[in-house]
Amino acid sequence: MEQNIHTYLLDGISVAVVDDHEVVLEGYHSYLHRLGVACVETFTSANALLHRLQACAFDVFIVDVELPDLDVSSLINGIRKQQPEAKILISTIHDEMWVVSRLVEEKVDGVMYKTNQLEQLQEALIAVLNGQQYYCRKFRRSMDRLQLQNEVLTKREIEVVRAIARGLSTKEIARQLFISENTVETHRQNIFEKLDVRNMAGLIIKAIAAGYISVEDAT
Repeated sequence: MEQNIHTYLLDGISVAVVDDHEVVLEGYHSYLHRLGVACVETFTSANALLHRLQACAFDVFIVDVELPDLDVSSLINGIRKQQPEAKILISTIHDEMWVVSRLVEEKVDGVMYKTNQLEQLQEALIAVLNGQQYYCRKFRRSMDRLQLQNEVLTKREIEVVRAIARGLSTKEIARQLFISENTVETHRQNIFEKLDVRNMAGLIIKAIAAGYISVEDAT
C-alpha cells in the first residue's frame, strides 16, 4: 500500500535535473522514469535551466554543485526567484567544509552524494514532497564536523577568513561586512590565535585544510 502511495505521488510531479555530465543526466532520467516520474527534463548548464523556467514550472530540481556557467548559490537564488515553492535537491561529490557550509546557509531541501544518490533518490523525493528535509547520512556527518569546526571559528570569523583569502584589505572587508575596521582587525587577531598561525600563508593553508575555504577562494 505504501509503495502504491509513493508511486502515485511521484507520478504527478515534474523534475528538472541539471548536471554538466551527460552520463549522470542519462542515469537520472532513466531512474526517475523507473520510479514513475512521467515528466523529467535534463539540462547541461545553469543558464539553460533558468531560461526554461520562463516557460515551464517544475516541482523538484536536482542540482549539481559545480556547473561551468554559474555558481550554485546564484542558481539556487535564480530558481527560487522564479519558482519559490519548488523543492531543491543538491547532487554533489564534494564534502569539503566550505561546500557543506554553503549548502547549509542556502537551506536547500536535500543533499545527496553522487556515490550512492540513485539508491536514495526515491526516499529523498518522498521526503521533500512531504515538506521534510532530506540529508543523506554522509552529509549529516559533514554537518556534524562543520558544527565542531564552527565552535573554533565563529560564522563572522569564517566570513573574514574568506575575504582575506580573496585578497581584500581591512577597509574592503569592513565595507563588505558592514562592520568597523577595528572590528575586522579584532577578528583577524582572533583568527590567527585560534588557528595558531603567524602569517598569511599559514592562515590560508590551515583554512583550506580545515575546510573553511576552498582552493579557488585563495586564487
